[in-house]
Amino acid sequence: MNPLEQYQLQLTRRQLLSRGRTCLGAAALASLLGAESQASTTSHSAAQDGGLPTLPHFTPKAKRVIYLFMAGGPSHIDTFDYKPAMRKLHGTELPDSIRQGQRLTGMTSGQKSFPCVAPMFKFKRYGERGTWVNDEVLPHMASIVDDLAIIRTMNTEAINHDPAITYINTGTQQLGRPSLGAWLSYGLGSPTKDLPSYVTMISVGNSPGQALFARLWGSGFLPSKHQGVQFRSGADPVLYLSNPPGVPAELRRKMLDGIAKINADRFTELGDPEIQTRISQYEMAYRMQTSVPDLMDLSKESEATYNLYGPNSRKPGTFASNCVLARRMAERGVRFVQLFHRGWDQHGNLPKALKNNCDGVDQPAAALIKDLKQRGMLDDTIVIFGGEFGRTIYSQGSLTKDNHGRDHHGRCFMTCVTGGGFKPGIDYGRTDDYSYNIVDNPVHINDFNATILHNLGIDHQRFTVKYQGLDARLTGVEGAHVVKELLA
Repeated sequence: MNPLEQYQLQLTRRQLLSRGRTCLGAAALASLLGAESQASTTSHSAAQDGGLPTLPHFTPKAKRVIYLFMAGGPSHIDTFDYKPAMRKLHGTELPDSIRQGQRLTGMTSGQKSFPCVAPMFKFKRYGERGTWVNDEVLPHMASIVDDLAIIRTMNTEAINHDPAITYINTGTQQLGRPSLGAWLSYGLGSPTKDLPSYVTMISVGNSPGQALFARLWGSGFLPSKHQGVQFRSGADPVLYLSNPPGVPAELRRKMLDGIAKINADRFTELGDPEIQTRISQYEMAYRMQTSVPDLMDLSKESEATYNLYGPNSRKPGTFASNCVLARRMAERGVRFVQLFHRGWDQHGNLPKALKNNCDGVDQPAAALIKDLKQRGMLDDTIVIFGGEFGRTIYSQGSLTKDNHGRDHHGRCFMTCVTGGGFKPGIDYGRTDDYSYNIVDNPVHINDFNATILHNLGIDHQRFTVKYQGLDARLTGVEGAHVVKELLA
């Protein structure tokens, strides 16, 4: 039976009256809201059609973003924010004048002593500016340091994982707000019709660590079509994408046409933008049945590519394989790709665990940047490498080489960024000898997001959505600013 006929036959009297009541209520609400409601509907419709007509605000330097997110808080002290003075501080008590009564996590709040522990690795100076890098664990990243802007003074108010990772991804510690990728999808639309504008992938490092929730790539109060689509490493990269057994493509197409007609009629009645989202997502899923298998097929990649990204690039689900896929997605027009790599919450056994994690991400992360550069794509692609916060100089647990750990630290931490309008080959900001407090040039996480938006042609102060009576925006209302010194 035709789906539309079936729908009409099954429509009960109660449902008919209910829908008529909803339609009258919507009309009354529209008359009360007036122009503001109409403007909101217009903006939503524009977003459905490929971005807001008012964006970009100015000529962008970047077209896309690849965000390499090290979930759990990688230690800035043991990677990119080393200071020789730390060797002399090893074993000494962290002074109260440095800690300044900082709020502690539950992991170390009961400690009576806060002994400093220097990195258990060797560091060397790299690049024209002679920046310190731990080349025992990050030799490949060290080799491209002149392509990187290393921000040493990132900071956040959050001290625990869930609020911190929510904050840096959505601009607030509260749940239910749109993620950075969703904002970009909503504002700028998608350059491709065959793939989502926002894709996430997850890999696991030394240990699973903290759980990741889909709201980290959610759309919040924006239309749901802008939420990130998680690609998995199994036979079905996107759940429920394949047709069920016995359902040929022709029947699926006919069914979707019928559903689209029903949804179009429903939208005419209610004017709910989520109905348009449903229509577009059905169509996107249909096109992805062809585009996704081709995207995920790495068999056509050259031996040189596999050698560049490392042996794990042949293993689906690894960070290395996901980096290759991220480049392929960028080539095919995906606006925002985010690779979450779990397992950086090293409260114990830090030297061993950190090395294991870095072994999995160092070569592929550097390879991705090299690959984009040699293909002429780095100039308009922003690549970010970082996490939700850093780690403390004081030890959690034993001071011995193999057993010590570090607690969460949000007062200062490291993020590397390159391409897409960011100035290469700089170290921005300075911390004290304990890598505990910022000495100059702080960069709040909302400042960083404002700078990303700027390079994509967006004025973060003008990029707002009316929500609960307020002009909501990614960067909040507390004075975030573009860090002009980071701009090329």
